[in-house]
This record gives sequence, C-alpha cells and structure tokens, in this order.
Amino acid sequence: MGDLGSEARHFVNFLVDCGLSVWQMLPVGPTQQGGSPYQTSSAHAGSPDLVSLELVRERGWLEGPEGESSSSDQARAAALRRSWEGFRRRARDDERQDLEQFIAENAYWLEDFALFSAIRHECAASWWEWPVGLRERQPEALAAARGRLQAELESIRFQQYLFFSQWRDLKGYANARGVKLFGDMPIFVAHDSAEVWARPKDFDLLPDGSPRVVAGVPPDYFAASGQRWGNPLYRWERMQADGFRFWLNRVRTQLRLFDMIRIDHFRGFEAYWEIPAEDG
Repeated sequence: MGDLGSEARHFVNFLVDCGLSVWQMLPVGPTQQGGSPYQTSSAHAGSPDLVSLELVRERGWLEGPEGESSSSDQARAAALRRSWEGFRRRARDDERQDLEQFIAENAYWLEDFALFSAIRHECAASWWEWPVGLRERQPEALAAARGRLQAELESIRFQQYLFFSQWRDLKGYANARGVKLFGDMPIFVAHDSAEVWARPKDFDLLPDGSPRVVAGVPPDYFAASGQRWGNPLYRWERMQADGFRFWLNRVRTQLRLFDMIRIDHFRGFEAYWEIPAEDG
C-alpha cells in the first residue's frame, strides 16, 4: 500500500518530472474491515497504516527489524505500540512538547476517536452492540473506560501524532516542489464511526443506535436498481441549531491535510436519497 515515507516523496518527484502540479487522492482515514476509504472509523483521524515505520525508526523511537513495515498487520500494529514506548523513554523535551501541543490542538476530535477506538477493540464489536453505559456515553461508564484503557488511549493519540506530523512533512516537501495535495472528503460518514457514536443526535437513528434510513442513490443509467451505500443520514435541523459545528470542525481538519478539497458528492447538500434501513 505504501506509506508517508521515502516512497511518497519519490512519487512527488515523479509528478514533478511529469510536469504535474496536483496530487489528487482518496480519503486517508482509518479503514474498517472492508478496506473502503469511504467507510472509515473517523472523519478526522489519519490511518495508522500510512505511518512510515522507517521514519519513526530514524527518530530513534523504534527498534526492531526493518521489514516490519511490510509484514503482517499484527506485527505492524505491535511496532506502532512499541514506538510509543520508545518515545516515552527517548524523546527530547521539545518532541514531548510537540506531542502535547498536537493533543491540545486536536482535542475537538482526538479524545472521542481515541476512546471510541480503544473501546471498540476491547469489545470487539460495533458501538451499538456495546454495553448500554458505553453505547449511550453515560459519564460513569466513560470515566471507568478511560481509567482501565489509559495505556491504549495514550498509544492511539501518539499514533495520530505520528500520522499528522509525517503528513505535515510530506505536504511541506510536496508544496516546496510545486505540488498541491487535493483530498477527497465523503459527504457521509460510516455508521460505525467515532462521530456517530459521539454525536448520535446529529444522525437519523433509532433509540437503539441503528439507522432509521440510510444513504444511497436512486435507479439510473449505471445501476437499474439504484445503490445502497448504507451510511446514516444527517439531521440537518439539529446541525443547524448548533451552527453546523460538525461540518466546520470536519472541514477544519481537512484543510490541515490538503491544499484543496473535493466533497463526494456535493449533490447531497442540495438533495439526498434515503432508503429504509431494513431494505437490502
């Protein structure tokens, strides 16, 4: 798949050699079982699979065989967890301050994502299948989860720090060579995502967390029976009530990553197609 290390810079150089000035790409969030970049567990987070272990090793935070970046998913995940331990032991004061600043600046999404990811791993289930206290974000249940999952939360925050710092460096390299990064932002988000769990009232859900209706497109020339995407739909009147904070924060994150953004599909802001969730 590649990562944010030397291979990505080689591709930037290839674009420059071809006389191209824009690198357009798919969403870069953490994918789920199906691997689709349009069904991610966060509308803000970056995929840890794109973190370059080579660059982490160069920082002195990771020891171990260099082939880990291309080995199994389990070995790669273990290497990322070890890099957090290496950072804790060997990072300089300015590096620790950089991490603290990243966590503070991204708290508007990072804390929900870290807790969502840690609980999802612990329960080995989608959020609407969690115990009711966690599913409904009852304060006592969340406080208990933060306590017992503290080590996992720290590791998840650090992995996001690695992604965004490596992305920042890659974007700087590309921009310096005259290449702009052009990102894709899905108009809908995955049902099993940190945002739907954290802000369920922004989405058209039933009391048990399941969607009442889901996104798709009507029959057309390309699909005689239409398409069922399966994403939960927004409750736009609810979003309007708080000044569309969900969207402002989402665009805010994307503008940190990209020079330009494409919304897929912008048509959904003007009109959208809803399908009863129980329909296959």
